[in-house]
Amino acid sequence: MQVFGRQADQIAQFGLTAALVMLLVFAVAWVGLDRSSYGTGQRLARLQPIPFSHAHHAGEDGIDCRYCHGAVETSSSAGLPATEICMTCHSQLFADAPVLEPVRQSFASGKPIVWERVHDLPDFVYFNHAAHVNNGVGCVSCHGRIDEMPTLYQAAPLTMQWCLDCHRDPGPQLRPEDEITSMTWTPTGERRKFGEQMIAHYHVRTDHMTDCYVCHR
Repeated sequence: MQVFGRQADQIAQFGLTAALVMLLVFAVAWVGLDRSSYGTGQRLARLQPIPFSHAHHAGEDGIDCRYCHGAVETSSSAGLPATEICMTCHSQLFADAPVLEPVRQSFASGKPIVWERVHDLPDFVYFNHAAHVNNGVGCVSCHGRIDEMPTLYQAAPLTMQWCLDCHRDPGPQLRPEDEITSMTWTPTGERRKFGEQMIAHYHVRTDHMTDCYVCHR
C-alpha cells in the first residue's frame, strides 16, 4: 500500500530544490555583502568631532604626513596628533574660529580629542606602519590621495586578499625613502624593473611575505 502519493514526492522535490536555491542565494549574498563597502568600510566617511580636512592641510598647505603622525616610522601605529601639535598653528591661525572650540577646550583641559577611527583592522591582524614605510611603501599605497580628501575615508578595501596581492608582488608599490609621503610621485622608466631595484635596495624577503605569521601573531 502506497503511503504517499505522486504529488507528495513532487512537493518534497520542490521543497529540497527551493532549500538548495535559498542556501546558494544566501551564500552569494553573504560573500557580496562581506566584500562590499558596507563590509570592508571602503569609501565610507565617519563623522569626526572636528571637520578636519586633509585636502587643506596635506594638499593646499603641503604639511608632511609625519608632522601629525609622528610615530609612523618607529611604531606599529602611525599615531594621532596631540592637541599641542594642532595649537602650534591654531594658537595664531583661526584662533577664535568656533569650529576649533573643541581643540581649544582639549588644550586647556589636557583631555585628548576623541577621533573616530577610519582605518580599523580586525584584532587578529597585525599591521606595523614602521615596517612598511621603512621599506619603501608610500602612504598613498594604502591610504589613497589623502591630499584630495576634505573628509577622510578608507580608500582601499584592506581585505586579506588585497594585502596578499601586494605581499606576493611588492615591487610596484615600493619607492625611495625621500618619496614615502609624496602623493604624486611616480618612477621614471619601467615600473617592474624599478620595483626589482627597490626590493634589492630594501632587502625585502619576498619568499616569506605570505607566511601566516607575518600578519597573524
